[in-house]
Amino acid sequence: MAIATKNKNYYALLMAGGVGSRFWPVSKAAFPKQFHDMLGTGQTLLQKTFQRLSKIVPEDQILVLTNTAYNDLVKQQLPTVAQKNIVLEPAMRNTAPCILLSALKVQKENPDALMVVAPSDAWIEDESGFVANLQAAFDSAQQEKVITTLGIQPSFPNTGYGYIQYDAHDQQAAKTVKRFTEKPDYQTAKTFVESGDYLWNAGMFIWSVTTVIDSFKMHLPAMYRLLQQGWEVYNTQTEQAFINKTYPEAENISIDYGIMEKHSLVKVVPASFDWNDLGTWGSLYEKLPKDEQDNAVVHSKVLASNATGNMIRTSTDKIVVVDGLSDYIIVEEEDVLVIVPKAKEQDIKELRNAVQEKYGKHLG
Repeated sequence: MAIATKNKNYYALLMAGGVGSRFWPVSKAAFPKQFHDMLGTGQTLLQKTFQRLSKIVPEDQILVLTNTAYNDLVKQQLPTVAQKNIVLEPAMRNTAPCILLSALKVQKENPDALMVVAPSDAWIEDESGFVANLQAAFDSAQQEKVITTLGIQPSFPNTGYGYIQYDAHDQQAAKTVKRFTEKPDYQTAKTFVESGDYLWNAGMFIWSVTTVIDSFKMHLPAMYRLLQQGWEVYNTQTEQAFINKTYPEAENISIDYGIMEKHSLVKVVPASFDWNDLGTWGSLYEKLPKDEQDNAVVHSKVLASNATGNMIRTSTDKIVVVDGLSDYIIVEEEDVLVIVPKAKEQDIKELRNAVQEKYGKHLG
């Protein structure tokens, strides 16, 4: 296993701009899940991810990509991060534009840079395993013009993740990728898991800054031309004015569709660490310790009778009495209380929209 060391050429792009609507009512547009202590550990998801990346990337070379509205939240939770390292998106444009914008900023500062893109909402307990796998990916990106990703060993046929098929006979730490498949149906996912040569796509990408920008030039040339116009002002005090004016014109497309599925040489390092993307209340339930009745409890004092398998969370140390409910999500946050069967957790996004329409946007 590769020995991890901090390197002046290592940079990280920490993605922290999403709304996390499936974690409503805790995650709201004004205060999304990445800024919450979702597991009751004393640290927010953003803080945990920053800390994890800083084990291998110099802290002053970690860029936080977020929406303009969250600038103050980032500064409050990561007070050591300089304003110049907070990349502010004035409009939601998916992952490709903000990654290109950040890559151009990094290239101007250090043309020899290697970069990792990491979401802020993943939960990883084995941080030493993560760092070792990331080092192997950096090594791969250093040696050739390749995009490397970290793939997660699938534990069940999850239809909410993309899948990466790789060459299982490849003896290198970073193995050749055969294809990406976006969120398959259950039967297809079951076939993938049984085959043994598919991994979950965790949305963590590693590349040299030259490689990824060359890929944008080839596969998303209009976006490259648009954002390249700001080269002279990047990393200066006039940068944000250019971004505010130009960025909303960028195509709304993900890095997966725009670059990853088109790049000629992609490798994957199969993860040796545990991983959970914490995308839903059910995924949070799986990660939390349980009480004697198999309920997962955060910030609450629970009195449960004939109640098992529930996800229970309140905004403060409230007493919650539950009788006769099993496998439910019971979540309170300020002026909203949600009680929904866990089997319907994917409906929470739509319930949030309905509440906003009926009672006001401020509630979502």
